[in-house]
Amino acid sequence: MRGLWIAVGFLTRIPVGDPSQGGKRDVRVSSAVPWFPLVGAAIGAISGLAWLGLSEVTTPLVAAALATALAALITGAFHHDGLADIADAFGGGWTVEQRMEILKDSRLGTYGTSALTLAYIIEIAALSSLDPTVGFQALIAAHIVGRALAIVAMLISPVGGDGLGAAYISELSKPAAWVSVVASFAAGAALLGSNAILGLPLAVIAAIAVVLLARSKIGGITGDVLGAITVVSLVTTLVTATF
Repeated sequence: MRGLWIAVGFLTRIPVGDPSQGGKRDVRVSSAVPWFPLVGAAIGAISGLAWLGLSEVTTPLVAAALATALAALITGAFHHDGLADIADAFGGGWTVEQRMEILKDSRLGTYGTSALTLAYIIEIAALSSLDPTVGFQALIAAHIVGRALAIVAMLISPVGGDGLGAAYISELSKPAAWVSVVASFAAGAALLGSNAILGLPLAVIAAIAVVLLARSKIGGITGDVLGAITVVSLVTTLVTATF
């Protein structure tokens, strides 16, 4: 359970203490990775409950926007920051060195702004078009699957650069991580129902596309790439729930 506590502190803005306390930070974060989908489920459930409640008192679009904003508040838009960073780096850098330099730059450019805007618009539009109960379940599933696919990327893809992502990926326990992934996909399938037939494969394809892009641009994955995988997979899962 200690790993779960670390995962909450790493993935959210909930004040649970310093994840690095009592040990080397990268090692401790790696021990928390298998718990990432469970934290995602909690975030999705909180956002989903807000969606259910708000749907009773306001329009679906407003309810979806506020529920999405709540999730962003809980996480500090942690994963979306990664999406924006790789959009700027991959769109604006001509060499690997330039792209890695842009990834380290905290400023937001046109590519990153566009990626963030489009991701949120698509997420809100998809959620607002769903029946409240279906949307609640799909939202939880999307948050689970997005983080599970980030774990898969950690397990199968080489690392690009030497940042935080590289450090804790190298210490990851593969058996525990695979158990987490299998359990996450089972939970996602149960929540999505018949939509899982299309939703889960498309989410996997979306994650693979991000990984292949990262490998072609910087030679592998980083923490920012993992954030992008989470967002892209999450949005894909929600969109397929509307089919």
